[in-house]
Amino acid sequence: MVSTFHDLFVLSGEYSTQEFRERFAEQAREAAERSDLIIAVSEFTKSQVVSYLGYPAERVRVIPHGVVLPAMVRRVEDRAKIVLSVGAVQKRKNTRRLIEAFEVLGPEWQLWIAGSAGFEAEAMLRDLPSNVKVLGYVNDAELEALYQRAAVLAFPSLDEGFGIPVLEAMANGVAVLTSNVSALPEVAGDAGLLVNPLSVEEIGAGLKRLARVDERSAFVERGLERAKGFGWENSVAMTAGVYAELW
Repeated sequence: MVSTFHDLFVLSGEYSTQEFRERFAEQAREAAERSDLIIAVSEFTKSQVVSYLGYPAERVRVIPHGVVLPAMVRRVEDRAKIVLSVGAVQKRKNTRRLIEAFEVLGPEWQLWIAGSAGFEAEAMLRDLPSNVKVLGYVNDAELEALYQRAAVLAFPSLDEGFGIPVLEAMANGVAVLTSNVSALPEVAGDAGLLVNPLSVEEIGAGLKRLARVDERSAFVERGLERAKGFGWENSVAMTAGVYAELW
């Protein structure tokens, strides 16, 4: 048996209801106990599997997620002054601090939040400024259009096992601001602007930096190049290789 672990935030923080955390944690422990090998989607998730579940590090294989490169990428100069947030609106995604930090940008900028309502969403979305737009759930086509329109992706999450929106945004030519914790530095590398997700001031300073076209252009160039190294074909081949170890 091989299990794939995407994250263990149910054990690392109170980012969901207690009932959900207890149920999911029990499932994770059972899966680890039964697994001959475990696939983790990042080195960070591997460290969680080892530390939280007591699983042998030598039996964990790290296989990162991939991304589909778009056929066309809109130029930096042609993008709208939109900061895009992608992911469920919840405590773990740090939505409230992002909204507060966004206030440092001028009224010509908009913050668009794309994602379904999650844990404590109501508290995250109270007293919204007029230039903050909540889109709710968006489908794949709508998300692709948002990536092609937005200037910046803001993803200051508190805990991520990988962080696919970071990779998707880079592949679509969007400048990325993300957290300097969990798996996000591992995914973003030097192609993302890393900030302390607990500091509204630092998130805001990062947004102000990326509001400049010259700063965005540099991060976009590095992001496009970095995304090329995350092909799904590689993820598939590595996954097949893990299963082949047990044949």
